[in-house]
Amino acid sequence: MTIYPNTIALVPYFDDWTHCGLHVLELPPGMTVSIPTRENETLVLPLAGSFVVTCEGEEFELAGRPNVFAGPTDFAYAPRDSTVKIFTEHGGRFALPSARAERRLPARYGPVGGVPIELRGAGRASRQVNNFCTPETFDADKLIAVEVITPGGNWSSFPPHKHDEHRPGEESVLEEIYYFEFSDHEGTPGLGYQRVSPSGQGRNTDVLAEVRGGDVVLIPDGWHGPSMAVPGHHMYYLNVMAGPEDDRAWLICDHPDHAWVRDTWAEQPVDPRLPLYTAPEKS
Repeated sequence: MTIYPNTIALVPYFDDWTHCGLHVLELPPGMTVSIPTRENETLVLPLAGSFVVTCEGEEFELAGRPNVFAGPTDFAYAPRDSTVKIFTEHGGRFALPSARAERRLPARYGPVGGVPIELRGAGRASRQVNNFCTPETFDADKLIAVEVITPGGNWSSFPPHKHDEHRPGEESVLEEIYYFEFSDHEGTPGLGYQRVSPSGQGRNTDVLAEVRGGDVVLIPDGWHGPSMAVPGHHMYYLNVMAGPEDDRAWLICDHPDHAWVRDTWAEQPVDPRLPLYTAPEKS
């Protein structure tokens, strides 16, 4: 993948990372960037600002959003072996989640009204998930992508879970990328923490990282979670997933030491700060 000016985050494909990628760019007003997708199906996802996307002779006007905490967004899909041109009149920031693809699907527009918003967990494990590109909500060959918003002081990606073994109907093999942004308070930026622990049998990823806006954590394997937002600052992360399996499925396995926590959620209310926002009605 070509590295462009004003790159905030870049996850290229390399020998030990082969199924999904991510590029985050900040463009100044009036700028156009042209990006070849090569073997990768790719989304254009506004993080801040609005954009005009041209691909395969189609033009998509993305209304976007002021920032990731203001609402969900519309997006565009670009197939493999194409070129996507992105223009912004007023400037902005966008993400390009991608996955190695075999099928070549048509370029398409993803309307904001078609983004299901889900509340998961309860109490201090409450979070909001924008399921904009899951197998149930948007057709793609391999790519799975969602946005998660965790209110300040809460834990998400909990209980810890994994998807690094092929167990039909129970668990699928998926690489995963976490890209983070945080709300600020009176100009002070937020931060959080991400845990990934080894799941055994040669799967030895072991991470405990402080994360700030623009940071990325790669998860090739292992139990991942919790993702912890410090009090006073909401945490956003974009999850990008893809794997080698024929079936585009997001099947996870909870950590046996912590799975019991799900049973406690029925007795607790969801954090009253959620939903942080809702998607507009479908037109």
